Amino acid sequence: MTEEKVQKIKAVMLGHAVGDALGVPVEFCSRAELAADPVTDMRGFGSYPVPAGAWSDDTSMSLAALDSLSEGKIDMGEIMDHFTNWACDGAYTPTDEMFDIGRTCLDAIHKHITAPTLAPTACGMDGEYANGNGSLMRIHPFALMFWARPTLRPDLDNIIDDASALTHTHERSRLACRVFTRILLALLDDPRKEAVFPALQAARERYRNSNELHHYVRLFDPSLALLPTDGIRSTGYVVDTLEAALWCLLTTDSYRDCVLRAVNLGDDTDTTAAVAGALAGALYGYESIPKTWLETLIRREYIEEMCEKAGTAWDENTQ
Repeated sequence: MTEEKVQKIKAVMLGHAVGDALGVPVEFCSRAELAADPVTDMRGFGSYPVPAGAWSDDTSMSLAALDSLSEGKIDMGEIMDHFTNWACDGAYTPTDEMFDIGRTCLDAIHKHITAPTLAPTACGMDGEYANGNGSLMRIHPFALMFWARPTLRPDLDNIIDDASALTHTHERSRLACRVFTRILLALLDDPRKEAVFPALQAARERYRNSNELHHYVRLFDPSLALLPTDGIRSTGYVVDTLEAALWCLLTTDSYRDCVLRAVNLGDDTDTTAAVAGALAGALYGYESIPKTWLETLIRREYIEEMCEKAGTAWDENTQ
C-alpha cells in the first residue's frame, strides 16, 4: 500500500481520536455553557479525571475493532473479545483505565461475557430506545477496510450491519452506520465537499426500502447546511449525531473549525466531534490536523502504528 493511502487511514483514525479528545473534558456541558467558555484547544480534566489528550470509549472501541481488522480478517467474535478487554481490563485506553461506557454497549458486552455460546452479532440491543450513537462512533475502521480493499465492497451492507449489531442491532442504528460508511468512502475516493450529496442520494436510493429511512429525512435534504445552529441537536441519539457531524463538516472549511464547531454544540461533545473528525480527516487529510493537538493526543504513536499495520494487511497487491 502506498504511503499516501496509509496517510489517509491515519487521517481518519487520528481525525476521529483528536475530535474525541477535544470533546471529553466538556461532555454533557450545555451549548450555553460552551458559548460562554468555548473550547478552542485541548483541555484536561473537566467532565472526567483524565489529562488533556485523553480519548473516550469512542476511540477505545474503534481501536479494539481496528486491532482485529488490522490482521486482514473480519472476526466479529474476536472484536467482541477486544471490547470485553477494554471494558474489563482497560485495554485500548489512553490511561490504562476505562472511564466511560454507554449503557447499550455495556449490556452487549455483559451478554457476550455471560452467554459465551451466543453469536457475537446477537449481543446487541434491538429496542427502539437502544439507538444511541455507540455503533456509529466506532464504525469507521470497517469503512477504512472497505476503502482499502475494494473487492470487499459487495459485502459492505451485511458486514456493516453485523458490525453495528455487536452492540446496536436496531435498524435505525445499522442504517446510520451504512449511510456514514458510504459518505466516508465517497470522501476518501474524492476529497471534496461536493462528493457528499451524491453519496447521500445514492444511499437514499439504495436504502429506500428501509422502514427507518424516514428518520433521516433532514440528512438527505440539500438544505441541511443552511440550518442555523439552533436547528441542530447534539444529543447521544444516533440520528442527531449523524446529522450534527455532517452539518459541522458542511458548514466549515477546515478540520480545525469542523471539530471545534462540533464540540461547542454541547451535550455529547466527544462523539459528535469524533464522528465529524473522521469525516473531516478524510476530507482535509492528515496534515490538516493541528500539530499541537496531535502532539497532545495520548498514545498517538500507538494509533499510528496500528494504522500502518492495517495498511500492510489491507494491501490487495500482497494478497
